[in-house]
Amino acid sequence: MSLLFKTLDDAATRFDRSAVPTLRDTVRQDDVHAVRQLVADTGFFRPDEIDVAVELVARRLGEGPASGYHFVFAEDAGRVVGYACHGPIACTIGSHDLYWIAVDPARQRGGLGRLLLREAERQIATSGGRRVYIETSGKPQYESTRQFYERCGYTVEASLPSFYGDGDDKIIYKRLLA
Repeated sequence: MSLLFKTLDDAATRFDRSAVPTLRDTVRQDDVHAVRQLVADTGFFRPDEIDVAVELVARRLGEGPASGYHFVFAEDAGRVVGYACHGPIACTIGSHDLYWIAVDPARQRGGLGRLLLREAERQIATSGGRRVYIETSGKPQYESTRQFYERCGYTVEASLPSFYGDGDDKIIYKRLLA
């Protein structure tokens, strides 16, 4: 059984099967607006950070796979309720970044983030990736985010004090893929 199916089955045990979202990896023009809205709705990101999330979608639309940005979208009744963006790290062999993962606040804490993360990991492994790195903030607001990554098997590799701004450390997580 593939990781995706195992993960979907796992998600289905947490929800009524009708609530399990549809996953897709193609990027559509309307994803530009959907990602902007989704990332803004989380309440975690500044306007310039939201612009970067949208820029990655636009780059994928314009350049295709050559952009180096790959996506997983979760949809419920045709509406994007979560997404992840990942890609290989330049000048490395087998190392990939998870650039973004965001879930509609109404759908958080129900397994959707884990579903997106596991599908991104499956895509990375399929492409030959062996390591996934995730960067996040050290601010107290991000404590639940850091706990999520740790529950998903990621370990802290580094902490860069005041990287994003005074008192806003950069925490770097890593997970080895089987």
